Amino acid sequence: MLRKSLLTLAGLTAAAVGWTSAQAEISADQIARLSSELTPLGAVRAGNDAGTIPAWEGGITSPAEAGFPDFRAGGHHPDPFASDQPLYTVNAANMGEYDAVLTDGHKALLQAYPDYFMNVYPTRRSAAVPERIYEATARVAATATLIDGDNGVVNSINGIPFPIPDNGVQAIWNHILRYRADMAERTIGQAAVTRDGSYTLVKFTDNYLGLYGLEGVQESDLDNVILYFKQRVVAPARLAGELLLVHETMDQNKENRRAWIYNPGQRRVRRAPNVAFDFPRTASDGTATSDQFDMYNGSPERYNWTLVGREERLVPYNSYKLHSNGLKYTDILKPLHVNSEHARYELHRVWVVDAELKEGTRHIYKKRRFYIDEDSWQVLAVDCYDNRDELWRVQEGHVINYYDVPTLWTTLETTTDLQSGRYLAIGLNNEERTTYDFNVTLSKEDFSVASLRRAGTR
Repeated sequence: MLRKSLLTLAGLTAAAVGWTSAQAEISADQIARLSSELTPLGAVRAGNDAGTIPAWEGGITSPAEAGFPDFRAGGHHPDPFASDQPLYTVNAANMGEYDAVLTDGHKALLQAYPDYFMNVYPTRRSAAVPERIYEATARVAATATLIDGDNGVVNSINGIPFPIPDNGVQAIWNHILRYRADMAERTIGQAAVTRDGSYTLVKFTDNYLGLYGLEGVQESDLDNVILYFKQRVVAPARLAGELLLVHETMDQNKENRRAWIYNPGQRRVRRAPNVAFDFPRTASDGTATSDQFDMYNGSPERYNWTLVGREERLVPYNSYKLHSNGLKYTDILKPLHVNSEHARYELHRVWVVDAELKEGTRHIYKKRRFYIDEDSWQVLAVDCYDNRDELWRVQEGHVINYYDVPTLWTTLETTTDLQSGRYLAIGLNNEERTTYDFNVTLSKEDFSVASLRRAGTR
């Protein structure tokens, strides 16, 4: 049962940011909050005073709880909230009424594109992960520590390392180390859409093994690797056969990300240390950087991170329409931005984190502002600024609860370039027979360099 006497949001935020970064662990009293006024991952359990954000009651933990007991793994997830109707629509004419809950990126999109709008639906706090991740979070919250330079985490496994974050880099590490699934395989489309709406669909097959979150894994088992990722380009024909392999590291001071590329034209595997930071994303036509994949990935070393606080914002959430196999890609991909009719926005509390480029380092984005879901630590939106301090690109992570796991993860990620009128959309699976296969069996050997060579010669 929820406690009736809960701390206010302001009080919780003040408590969260009041510790010093030198503190390596939190007290038993603080950890106890994860089973009282906070959720097991550190969100405010109660709703807001206005009643526009409900209390978290555990999220959706199974297909049966979603209302679909006969759901077949690998299929498109039916919408548990299909009967919901928009509460209101935000557009260029009325955006001033919602100024306090709009991100700067959404304000810019509304101002730039007259046909862009945001349908706002009832807030559904659907996020959930397996119970063992909650239990692990309570354990590692007492031990997890940032390494020198904040470029890695130690004394942490399975759980969210900093459920009550002290600073911005802890919050971003929570996103990096959040639970997605044990393992997954997916076939998705990516489209770099031009100003007039034209695009070439690039199709990928991705494999993922989340070593950090595997049941029974100890930190000593990691060999400094938190996840494995392998991506194969399957279409169009001119790109088919290209392969990318990534071993993401936990202590980036000890060793940066390991990455390899197989080029079918050269028929060889080569190390790819540049696949990081602002290196252009695979087949993205220069519309997004490598570290924008999964909304943000890799080392945080090039930025100074500031925890602004916990705020209420309109963000993409429960985007089952964009996941639906009832849509074609042409229904979604329109000139300048994705079709607003199929996007769903809700009012949620998010952690706001600012990233400022460190002096002496380089990146095409001088500044970024991240909006991180308090219920899952999934980044939901990012405002990206150029070296003139002008808003350049706006990222959105349209998420759903994959309730067969369960996990909250993106079904579509977009990066919209306000200066060129182009955008990148990745995660398109509406026309695919299957979406995420979370029942696939994968091992470390499937992500070896030898496996990359074998896959390249098929």
